[in-house]
Amino acid sequence: MYLTIFCVFFGAILLCAVDQPWKESNNFPAFPYTTFCFLVGAFTSMLAGYIGMMIATSTNVKVTYLCNHSIDDGFTAAFNGGQVLGFVLVGLALGILEILILVFKPAILGGIGEQANQAQIKHQIQVLFEFISGYGLGGSTVALFGRVGGGIYTKAADVGADLAGKVGEHLDEDSPLNPGTIADNVGDNVGDIAGMGADLFGSLAESTCAALVVSSTSWPLLVTPDAVYFPLVVTALGIGASFISVQFAHIKMSVESKLRTQLIVSSVLMSIVVIPALWILPSQLDIAFAGNNFVATRGEVYGCVMLGLWSGLLIGLSTEYFTSHSYGPTRELARACLYDAATNIIKGLALGYMSNVIPIICLSITVLLTFHWAAMYGVALAALGMLGCLPVCLTIDGYGPISDNAGGIAEMCNLDKAVRVRTDELDAAGNTTAAIGKGFAIGSACLVALALFGAYITRVAEIIPSAYNVNILEPYTFAGLLFGAMIPYAFSALTMSAVGTAAEEMIVEIRAQVPKIKRKEKGYPDHERCVAISTEASLKKMIAPGAIVIVSPLLFGTLLGYRFVSGMLAGVIVSGIQIAFSASNTGGAWDNAKKYVEAGHLERTPDLIKEGVALVVKKGDKEHAAAVCGDTVGDPLKDTSGPAINILIKLMAITSLVFGSFIVEYGGQIGGGL
Repeated sequence: MYLTIFCVFFGAILLCAVDQPWKESNNFPAFPYTTFCFLVGAFTSMLAGYIGMMIATSTNVKVTYLCNHSIDDGFTAAFNGGQVLGFVLVGLALGILEILILVFKPAILGGIGEQANQAQIKHQIQVLFEFISGYGLGGSTVALFGRVGGGIYTKAADVGADLAGKVGEHLDEDSPLNPGTIADNVGDNVGDIAGMGADLFGSLAESTCAALVVSSTSWPLLVTPDAVYFPLVVTALGIGASFISVQFAHIKMSVESKLRTQLIVSSVLMSIVVIPALWILPSQLDIAFAGNNFVATRGEVYGCVMLGLWSGLLIGLSTEYFTSHSYGPTRELARACLYDAATNIIKGLALGYMSNVIPIICLSITVLLTFHWAAMYGVALAALGMLGCLPVCLTIDGYGPISDNAGGIAEMCNLDKAVRVRTDELDAAGNTTAAIGKGFAIGSACLVALALFGAYITRVAEIIPSAYNVNILEPYTFAGLLFGAMIPYAFSALTMSAVGTAAEEMIVEIRAQVPKIKRKEKGYPDHERCVAISTEASLKKMIAPGAIVIVSPLLFGTLLGYRFVSGMLAGVIVSGIQIAFSASNTGGAWDNAKKYVEAGHLERTPDLIKEGVALVVKKGDKEHAAAVCGDTVGDPLKDTSGPAINILIKLMAITSLVFGSFIVEYGGQIGGGL
């Protein structure tokens, strides 16, 4: 309901500021094109989240049941559930986008006449794709609230259940005696399924819209039949490659190896299937940007897609190295728990900062080469390449929460311990590969945001040619740069504070209930009260961070002009990416360090072994408590702030693009920002 009200309100702003259908146009019929696309994108994003939760909640019960028999049966069910989720959401995003183009194209292009010159045709096609960009705006708007609200919901419950239940009352994970268990498991579906599905749906829509807007500057793309729709073809081919790759999920190897193989096989197949599609392109593409003309060959276009694809895989594998307890960094993090929770926190923060290095180098190389080959069109294609295997990424991302919830169901139903062991093994593998998926999402967000930034500059430069010259020494631009770099920090502060405040209330509630339950003064935990705490917190606390993201480009663009917005977008991208990678990887490493300890792999060093102290650390030991402390600190980082920041940078960029004309016309009301 809240999202519906907001979408209607924001749609009214779009109607008045962008569409203005009451103004007569000689080229196309009066109609609120952008507003309509925004509402369609918002509705589709909501639908994506709903479908995801329905699939997850019906699958996790099946996984629990099948784990009674074997881990292989449980894996197959969890993977199939994630597979349905992945293909449905990507197909939905691509299908609706294509329908919008097919419906609006005759209206937009039909009014210019057969004698239209090159400039008129380019302008009308650019107008068409700018209208369609409203679709990506709607998708990301809902995704932001889904990620933020879902992240607050699930982590408030998770942190509260862990600290008050596991550490304070020494209850097992997902114990039926813990009042926060139901809220925690529900939150996994809200944040990790609905929020994640809406997030990646928005990424696909925005990257495609950015590529289409930038491609409209190339006359050879416009006059060659269907060439301008090459970005859509790339996504469609990715669906085909992913469909083939998922057939390899049933080969005999460990669960984690199966999931990692999916990413590698799908990337190899994607590299092959894109080659025939290159022939729909002209032999040479003239791409205009910043007053320069870039000439790209088919081979260079292919290189752009491949750079995005394989740099995404490298980012994912780098994320796995820093977050999986199969490798040194996370094991070293677990060993830090032998001394104190503080050493665990210090080592975790250092690990997160260091994990930025490889992804940032990969993204830098990708941007440099793709821009050299095909300007902003190349950057947009690289983003699409990174999202080329999106169905597989969504499959793996969906698999994790499904397995996690299956373990919770097994525990609450008091099933045989062997069932929980099997679900935990599935969950551990999914936790690692989910971190890989977050790496893909953050990396693609950087490229998507940069492509949208380029599209915004292209749009503004049509009215003010000097807009191509983004000079950080210019006061308005530099001020915008500083302000933009601050926004991810403020956003993270608000979301983490929201989790902390809600967790405090959750802890008080759990501490009040559990002793009474243990003394049999109370028959059953009051799960509904804990669910209400998480629900209320997520609905109230998501408003402020969401408003900052959506309002900033429009407000400051109107007051201070397009130069301030240009600087702001650059600052948001640069600082946001750094925070997103470090937050997600730090939280993932802390989580897997805790699992490493709980699996009985952490051994005390000789200097710490005293009389009566066991060699191996067990649940309930002070070292385990230190690991849980790190995990609870990392939870809002990896599941609330980190994933939401990649939506933040995309949403601010596409908002600036959609409102670009409005900012130019009405911007700079303070101090002559124009």
